[in-house]
Amino acid sequence: MADSQGEKITTTPTVERLAALAAGGRALEFAIGTGRVAVPLAGRGVPVAGIELSRPMLDQLRTKADEATIPVVVGDMATTVAPGAFSLVYLVLNTISNLLTQAEQVACFRNAARHLTPGCRFVIELWVPELRKLPPGQQAVVWHCEPDYIGLDTYDVLRQHVVSHHFRFGEGRQATLGRSPHRYIWPAELDLMAQLAGFELESRHADWDASEFTADSRSHVSVYRLPTRTRAEWSPGALRGAGQRAS
Repeated sequence: MADSQGEKITTTPTVERLAALAAGGRALEFAIGTGRVAVPLAGRGVPVAGIELSRPMLDQLRTKADEATIPVVVGDMATTVAPGAFSLVYLVLNTISNLLTQAEQVACFRNAARHLTPGCRFVIELWVPELRKLPPGQQAVVWHCEPDYIGLDTYDVLRQHVVSHHFRFGEGRQATLGRSPHRYIWPAELDLMAQLAGFELESRHADWDASEFTADSRSHVSVYRLPTRTRAEWSPGALRGAGQRAS
């Protein structure tokens, strides 16, 4: 699964696109991490807040920006609520796949909707499962290979689970191994999750530069939007009722 596995990734297109989508309003990053995206986005003048489960990552963020600059609530992105309303919620670097059940992933969409005002957006960056590369009987796909690094994924297609394995080689004969579990999501399934939370798909591109999304794209940036509703339709009671009907 291609993400930040030691590779240098340019955040400029990401920040430019998110700043435009925020449209002058506040932005909330789910799983804000060390602030690799949030810090430059705040530097663009966008008010940014975050939700983060890992305190060590939050400690790293605090070396770059204080609480007044980027306020963060510690908790799970599927259930934790940050104060205030936002015009943009975003979730980058495949992080929604860290939620290992479909129910948790749907809850994440609903939590995004909870933070947004009508007409505003939820943005997800996610990779496309590479199951077409799996011949019968094979469970692993090598997705990146360099002299000092090999990345491969092993798939459990019955549960839609994948484990990313990261082998890093030093000067000697030994290597270090890191693993991370994920639940992969097809774009069509992601769209259905969005509908359950009241979103509509606004756009989908292959990357932050708005390249065309095709059958051969390895990733996508999907923008979902909450339709404009009347105040009565957007009340907390109406939202809870919609969530109960969708369950």
